[in-house]
Amino acid sequence: MSDTPIQVLLVDDDADLRDLLRTFFQQRGIEMSVLHDANHLARRLERERPSIIVLDLMMPGVDGLSALRQLRAHGDTIPVIMLTARADGVDRIIGLELGADDYLGKPFMPQELLARIHAVLRRHAQPSSGSTATALEKREALRFGRFRLDFARRTLFRDDEALKLTGGEYALLEVLAAHPMETLSRSKLVDLLHGPNSEVTERGIDVPVWRLRRLLEDDPANPRRIQTIRGIGYMFVPDANDDEKSL
Repeated sequence: MSDTPIQVLLVDDDADLRDLLRTFFQQRGIEMSVLHDANHLARRLERERPSIIVLDLMMPGVDGLSALRQLRAHGDTIPVIMLTARADGVDRIIGLELGADDYLGKPFMPQELLARIHAVLRRHAQPSSGSTATALEKREALRFGRFRLDFARRTLFRDDEALKLTGGEYALLEVLAAHPMETLSRSKLVDLLHGPNSEVTERGIDVPVWRLRRLLEDDPANPRRIQTIRGIGYMFVPDANDDEKSL
C-alpha cells in the first residue's frame, strides 16, 4: 500500500464503539470520520472519499445492507467491511453477495478490525510503478473468449467494455487465473484471499464465484470457465481455443 494515511469512514449508531475506535485509530495515525446512520451515506461520499467504509448492519432508517446495495447499484466500488451482531450467517452471506469486501462479527477487538482493513486495502491497492512493480503486475493480459483480464489495470474487460468488479471478486479471479487447470479447495482459496486466520467460511468463497460466473459464463448454471470440482473446490478453465499463453 502507499504511504497515504488510511482514512476510515465508520457508519454506526453505537456511540461507545465510535469513541473507542476513534481513539484506537488516532493513536495509530489513522484518520477516522463517522456517520451515525446510513441515511446520507451517498451524499457524504460526494464530499469525502475515504480509503474504506466500515458499515454496521443494524441501524435505524437505512440499514447497512440497503446502503451497500445502493452503493454497488450506482457502480461505487469503494471497499466496505460490514459489521454484524447477529449470530447467524445469513446477513453475512447477503452482504458478500451484494459486494461487501469482508465482514466482522460483533463484539470484536479493534486490532482485528485494523487487520481486516489492511487486508482489504491490500487487495484494492493499485499497481506500483517502475522497478517496484510486482511480477503479477508485469504479466501480459490474460485473454479467454471475449474476456481480457488486465493485471496492470486490475480490470476485467468483455470485448472493450470494462466490467465492474468488487475488490473481492477481482482478487478471486486473479487467484484463479494464476492457477489455471488446477483444483483449488475452498479452504486454500480462503487462505490465499483472506489469510490463514480469517473467519471467512467456505460459503464466503461460493458467493463471489457465483457472481463471477454470472459475468463469465454463457450459462452460469452449467459453468465451463469456473468449474466446480465436487467435494473439493473449483478449477479455472480458460477456453480450449485460447492461444494466448500469458500465464
